[in-house]
Amino acid sequence: MPDAAAPVVLLHGFGSTFDHNWVQTGWVDILADVGCTVPPIDLPGHGGSARSTDPAAYRSVEADIAERLPERSSAVGFSAGAQILLRIAVADPGRFDRLVLLGVGDNVFEGVDNASLADALEAGAGPEDVTARVFTRLAGSTGNDPRALAAYLRRTPPRLVPEDLAVVTCPVLVVLGTEDFVPSADRLVEALPSATLVPVAGVDHFATPSEFAVIDATMRFLGLG
Repeated sequence: MPDAAAPVVLLHGFGSTFDHNWVQTGWVDILADVGCTVPPIDLPGHGGSARSTDPAAYRSVEADIAERLPERSSAVGFSAGAQILLRIAVADPGRFDRLVLLGVGDNVFEGVDNASLADALEAGAGPEDVTARVFTRLAGSTGNDPRALAAYLRRTPPRLVPEDLAVVTCPVLVVLGTEDFVPSADRLVEALPSATLVPVAGVDHFATPSEFAVIDATMRFLGLG
C-alpha cells in the first residue's frame, strides 16, 4: 500500500472539471479515506484554470499539466485527461508509479477532427452528432466557458503511434465500458509493456467515472482496495 498522504493525480475529461469528475463522484473522498492526497487540477481552459479564447494558449497542454504534477505519483485520467497522462508518460517514462486510463482505447492513436464541435460551442448551437451534443451540454452544466473550450479543441495535440508506448514500463490499467463509443482497446493494451484491460459491462463513456466497478478496479490496481 502507498505511504500515507501519497499523491494520486486525477485528470478529468474534456468539458468537465476536477470537481465534476472527481469530487462529486466520490473519488477524492475515497482516496482521502486511505491517506492519499489529491492535487486539484483542472485542464487548461476548464474549471478554475485560465480560460483563454486564443487557441495558441493551448499549444503546450501536456507540458503545462506536467509542471503542475507531483514529482512522482500514481495517476488516473479519464478520456482527454487519460490521453494527456499517456503523452506525459511517453515524454517522461519514470514520472508515474502506476497509471490508470479510463474511457480510452485505440483512439489514442487516431487523429480527431473537432472542428464541428468547436464551431457549435462558439455559436451556442447544438451539433447534429449525438456525442457532440452530449459534450456541449456537459460544458454548459459544469460552468465552463464554451469559447475557451472551443479554443482548446482547436489545438493539435501530439500524435502517438504504438511504438511510442514501449517506454511506458510502469503498470497500466485500461478501463473501458462495453457501451463506450471507443470500440476497442486491444492495440493500446498490446502496445504497453505492462497493461491490463478491464471491460465494464453496460457502461457508456460518460458514466465511466461514476461507476462503482470502475472505482473499485482502480483502487485495487493502486493497492488501495
